[in-house]
Amino acid sequence: MFIALSTFTIANDMAAEVREAFKNRPHMVDKESGFMKLEVMYPQENENEIWLMTYWTDEESYKVWFANHYKDSHHGIPKGLKLVLGSTKVRFLEHVCG
Repeated sequence: MFIALSTFTIANDMAAEVREAFKNRPHMVDKESGFMKLEVMYPQENENEIWLMTYWTDEESYKVWFANHYKDSHHGIPKGLKLVLGSTKVRFLEHVCG
């Protein structure tokens, strides 16, 4: 299993709107080959920091989605959202057990 962990920090107190947008997301990625699930969370000590974990059967499936559909999947972002400069990060993880 391949996991992509994307993190970012909201700069303008729109955390509630961003969380609501994820709850109401259009589920476009759900139909992609190799996609397993998406989890959205935030650390208790900073509600403005958002973590997105997408689970894939393999890294190649993620790369195909990212190359072809990544931009389309962000149409539901709340208008006016601003991020803390330099806070956006993507890390790639290999699942060991669980």
